Amino acid sequence: MEKRILGLDPGLAIVGFGAIQCVQNSHGLSSLEITTLDFGVIRTSSKVEISQRLSTLFDDLHSLIDEINPDLVAVEKLFFYRMANTILVAQARGVLILVLGQRKIPYVEFAPPQIKQALTSYGKADKEEVQEAVMRELDLEEIPKPDDAADALAVALTAAFQL
Repeated sequence: MEKRILGLDPGLAIVGFGAIQCVQNSHGLSSLEITTLDFGVIRTSSKVEISQRLSTLFDDLHSLIDEINPDLVAVEKLFFYRMANTILVAQARGVLILVLGQRKIPYVEFAPPQIKQALTSYGKADKEEVQEAVMRELDLEEIPKPDDAADALAVALTAAFQL
């Protein structure tokens, strides 16, 4: 079985993305092979209105989906920081979910503690532990940068581990 998974770390200023290819042989979970396809970020400028920033996310996510052609998208659930920031991130998440709905792409959502648990076996792991786990699981020579891209790969890996 082969599956392309696109992980998304939502935000208004920066949306992290990480794409992986999973191949599971008939030998069970221990034979899950995961390959990194791409990772990076979609950025929006704080110098333009929110409507334009959301429009940029909409257009860029459509382009990213055309490029990656995912079978499944994994999205990080909202984590509450400050109310004003949470509302902006929620608006960006809404655009991401809208695009997935338009494209009829199935998606799953994970809360930060679920992602930490899946990668480190500890739901309260710190950011560095999660990033090191991403590097190790994907056999990368260094931690993916920026952090938002590493976070998106962590979300994608969480989905892969549940296949």
